[in-house]
Amino acid sequence: MSIQSDNPEHGFQFPGVFEISAMGAAEADLHLVVPMVLEALGLTIYRDRLRVKPSAKGNYVSVTLVFEAHSREDYDAAHGALREHPAVKWTL
Repeated sequence: MSIQSDNPEHGFQFPGVFEISAMGAAEADLHLVVPMVLEALGLTIYRDRLRVKPSAKGNYVSVTLVFEAHSREDYDAAHGALREHPAVKWTL
């Protein structure tokens, strides 16, 4: 059985450009880790669109990066690889 949307704008469309955010400790250098992990997967990333946001107390940091995914497998692999990295606590 195949589930199809009657709205082509609904849901993720592949290939596509997506944002991914990774959160972890401020001292973990996530601004270096996130691009490295995604490039190791062979994904195209946009370093010029990398954003870093520290937590209110400065103990944690969120790093957001834009990347290209050619398939749902690419998208899921990006999240999976980041979640497996010891410096990353969670992804969005």
